[in-house]
Amino acid sequence: MNFRFLVSAFFVWALPACALAQSSLLPVSNTNPDKAVYSPGEKVHTSRGPLVLDSARHDSILYKNLPVKDWQTKNWFFRKLFTEHLLEVKKDDYELYLDFLPDMWVGKQGDRTIWNNTRELAVGGRIGEKFSFNANVSENQGKYPLYVDAYIRANNVIPGRGNTKIYKEDGFDFSDASANLSYTPTEYLNIQAGYGKNFIGNGYRSLLLSDFAYNYPYLKLNGTLGPLSYSVMWAQFQDLEGKLEGDVAYNKKYGVFHYLDWNVNDRLSLGLFENIIWEPRTEWSYFIPLLFLRPAEMKNGSPDKVLIGLNGSYKISDGFVAYGQGAINEFTFKEVFAGDGYWANKLGGQIGLRAFDLFEVANLNATAEFNTVRPYTYSARRRLMAYGHYNEPLAHPYGANFREFVGLLNYRYKRWTFSGHGNFAQYGLDVNGENYGKNIFLDYTTRKDDYGVKIGHGLKTDFLYMNATFGFLLNPKNNLRLELGATLRRESNSEFTNRNRFITFGLRSSFKNIYWDF
Repeated sequence: MNFRFLVSAFFVWALPACALAQSSLLPVSNTNPDKAVYSPGEKVHTSRGPLVLDSARHDSILYKNLPVKDWQTKNWFFRKLFTEHLLEVKKDDYELYLDFLPDMWVGKQGDRTIWNNTRELAVGGRIGEKFSFNANVSENQGKYPLYVDAYIRANNVIPGRGNTKIYKEDGFDFSDASANLSYTPTEYLNIQAGYGKNFIGNGYRSLLLSDFAYNYPYLKLNGTLGPLSYSVMWAQFQDLEGKLEGDVAYNKKYGVFHYLDWNVNDRLSLGLFENIIWEPRTEWSYFIPLLFLRPAEMKNGSPDKVLIGLNGSYKISDGFVAYGQGAINEFTFKEVFAGDGYWANKLGGQIGLRAFDLFEVANLNATAEFNTVRPYTYSARRRLMAYGHYNEPLAHPYGANFREFVGLLNYRYKRWTFSGHGNFAQYGLDVNGENYGKNIFLDYTTRKDDYGVKIGHGLKTDFLYMNATFGFLLNPKNNLRLELGATLRRESNSEFTNRNRFITFGLRSSFKNIYWDF
């Protein structure tokens, strides 16, 4: 079986889904989301990304109301630099854009020079009011902070951007590509096929499905009927650890994701999530696009990996949104209430609060969030079945066995921007070759203990990450900006203390989320 089979699954089902006039895909914006989509009375299902929204209302989700001065449009060069795509065509029945997106920065970490050189080509547009598309391809080289360098060498991937090769001994060379096709045949149905990332949740992190790991092929059907929105997605993932016998391809696995979101009223939204990961085989029952696949998986002898979860948000007012998640991989009622730290109680939880126009200051937004996941959550009895892709977790970047506090602050005044990011966490690292439950790719059959398994199990470690970024936005169409950043990272326990301090400055662009807070 291969991914082409997933495309044919569309013809099995025709559930209604939501779309608006000139619907377009907007990027996952979990660091500084748009206030408009969270306003009470807004009918957007905010917990499913990328969002499918009206391009006329949300053309640039971050900076759609940015003022433009006359001199910024006086000639071709200034228009391309400040207000337009490199190439753009707008007609009544179609739109097309093309951009060259540089991400070029240089920095210092002590006496060590770090840098990145990305040249990216982006194309996108729409045909009529029902079909939209986008694609990006880039070539990249870089030399990164020491902790990122160690992560790359340990996992053989650039964080969130796929595998790599060595460049001049102390650098890395890699390519990146993504694409998405979106078709809205009726006001009730949206169909997507792509090679990219998805996100479930209203927070900065997601314990269900995040955009941390590298791109993957998927087919997704989104349906909305009144206050209900239902999404089903089939995807193919890869494990870089092993290769198929007699072949050069990486080992494959497949996933099906169901998400039902209910806008109970103008303020409250509740969601139900389920996922199954399975090894390559023809499993027809997983192509039925309905919830509650756990019974089908049990009838098959429980050979696969199951994750279920809850998601919710409440719009307290125009300026405040509370949200949360719960993830359940496996648990036993008797053991949960016994409080003995049974290893198979594999659970996670999130609670957070977003504030918009804080203290009545326009464009001052903040997020406070707490996440916790017990050891061995997302792991499986075999590495290939773990809830991961390309050697990285599909949910939280830390894997499991952690608790984390995150604070975000964002402010924009005209074209000037500031962002602050603080992250404090505690987790348990593996020591002496033992599996204490943080690394989701270790088979849970190799676990250290059956009882007494609590967060911090293993080498209890404190983690601190702080980042401040100042920027000047040049072009809101592609997020082209000049950016100065400073970062402090410290990881400490009874055996070592690892400190990283560095500053960077460069010309950056695109709306991709690139996570370095691990």
